[in-house]
Amino acid sequence: MRKVLYALLALGPVAVLVDRFTDTGEIALFVLAAAALIPLAWLIGEATEHAAHHTGPGIGGFLNATFGNAPELIIALLAVDQGLTEVVRGSLTGSVIGNLLLVLGFSLVFGGRGRLDRESSLTSFALVAIAVLVFLVPAVPGWDGDPDRRSLADLSVPVSIALLLVYVAVTWYALRRHHRLHTSDEASTMRAWSLPVSLAVLGAATVVTGFVAETLVHSLEVFADELGLTEFFVAAVIVAIVGNAAEHGGAVVVAYGGNIKLAAEIALASSAQVAVFLIPAVALLSWAIDPLALSFRVVELAAVGGSVVFAAVLLSGGHSSRLRGVLLIAAYVAVAVAFFFVGDR
Repeated sequence: MRKVLYALLALGPVAVLVDRFTDTGEIALFVLAAAALIPLAWLIGEATEHAAHHTGPGIGGFLNATFGNAPELIIALLAVDQGLTEVVRGSLTGSVIGNLLLVLGFSLVFGGRGRLDRESSLTSFALVAIAVLVFLVPAVPGWDGDPDRRSLADLSVPVSIALLLVYVAVTWYALRRHHRLHTSDEASTMRAWSLPVSLAVLGAATVVTGFVAETLVHSLEVFADELGLTEFFVAAVIVAIVGNAAEHGGAVVVAYGGNIKLAAEIALASSAQVAVFLIPAVALLSWAIDPLALSFRVVELAAVGGSVVFAAVLLSGGHSSRLRGVLLIAAYVAVAVAFFFVGDR
């Protein structure tokens, strides 16, 4: 499988060259760019895992979560530059929901029965719930009138800063907790790259991801129109799944290997990081391009809020099972269907 993924990395340069020097249709371009992002997302996750071998599990996990979300950050900022604000908001909320329901669901299906880190799971659920409540501040005024008006973008700034402060505080606590829990110096069986190589690969993969994401974003509108799909659905479901490829694949592989606790941690930590770090970061960075208002629609916040409550209830006991995984996947399908019918309304 790894050899296949390494071979598929060639899709990145191919997608960029096809976009720049051919007249290939937008549907083919979108599909090619989406396919190219999957091995790139995997490589970013792979490079951060190798870097973690040298930096330790705490910093390594932080790097993995942060750079694992690099494709989503790049896609969001490129969409902001093109004025696709609904695409930005849809892809970000879709990412939170995808991690909470789809990634976690498949992890439980492949991992089966096991114990989860209950405290860590509840922390992630709480962070997403807090984010939903805080997002109501700029969202509610946006339900009446223009959701992209400047006053809502201004209102999104203190909201974003508050969430980032929460993220920093909780991350600091979590890193200290995991450092206390993981004191073993057992030798790793992993043949790690050197730290300079890991960081070089990480940088190169992120740069290529930026070019491929640009192709994906500017072909998205035509792709949606020609297939009769709304931009919101494409962003919240298709783009969100592609942007989360690293977490999707990584969590499932880890779960299949028997480490269901770590697999659940990957899915839940990623959903929390998107909610309290990535979304505020996009909102603040957008001021260098075009200020973005965090005026999420009712359906988006209801879907995120419902997802976190449903997942929290299922996993409140700190145990996993395949049945719980199936229920989470079924809930994701229901959300995707709702997004399809709601569309851009």
